[in-house]
Amino acid sequence: MIETMHLSSIWQYPVKSMIGGEVASGVLHPLGLSGDRAWAVRDEVRGSVQGARRIGGLMQLAAVATDGGVTITLPDGSAVRSSDGDANERLSAALDHPVTLWPLQSADNLDYYRRGAGDSDDMLADLRGIFGREGDEPLPDFNVFPSTIMEFESPPGSHVDAYPLMLITTSSLRSLAQALPDSNPDIRRFRPNLVIDTGDTPGHPEFDWVGREIRIGGTQLQITAACPRCVMITRQIDSEIPTDRAILRHVVRDLDQNVGVYATIVEGGPINVGDVVELL
Repeated sequence: MIETMHLSSIWQYPVKSMIGGEVASGVLHPLGLSGDRAWAVRDEVRGSVQGARRIGGLMQLAAVATDGGVTITLPDGSAVRSSDGDANERLSAALDHPVTLWPLQSADNLDYYRRGAGDSDDMLADLRGIFGREGDEPLPDFNVFPSTIMEFESPPGSHVDAYPLMLITTSSLRSLAQALPDSNPDIRRFRPNLVIDTGDTPGHPEFDWVGREIRIGGTQLQITAACPRCVMITRQIDSEIPTDRAILRHVVRDLDQNVGVYATIVEGGPINVGDVVELL
């Protein structure tokens, strides 16, 4: 039993699959955290919005919200703003792949959210590529995902992969570091929105929260499912966080494929770093 838990950090990702950063406070609403994944890139080859599952270089770009748009730092250290006339050309050059940058579209613009072409005519092979599975490693149980993602890259009206929020505990981050002494399981690989301080509790305590609700400040969340992990957690971010498939091997073999948990918002409102977190 964890006697007292607190909100350790809040992470906001202004552009889907790009590196974001910590914020001291935020507002939760039905679609997630304010300002989170407000932009995304459209893959002009596959014909759909895509993330780092298919365009791995996105994880080497960092985005911050600025003046109603976003400013993106490229791997060479230069910056491009969403308002720049050559933004799409510069992003495409940095990714070595033709893309365009888009703000979040309305939920009724279904063609924007519709799933694009895969990388293989063999659906199973395509899924194994997306999830980075090797040999006889299992694919996730797709029943944990909302049915909309069979047709759409993300639930219409959002740029999230499945659910509005992803939570992880400080216990999980510590356990990953202990289990992977030769790797760098940096928090940026796992892209949580909320990090919960669970003190000295060992292991991955959030797995036991699935099906329950938690209160953070004046907000209330439903923990919907453990978060199955894909090839994104293996991607290079920078020279100190290189490509590392050993991390995914550990997650698949020892953690039933999961790190962190998904959540939906039952009651929204403001949240702040340091808020008490209560398991209901």
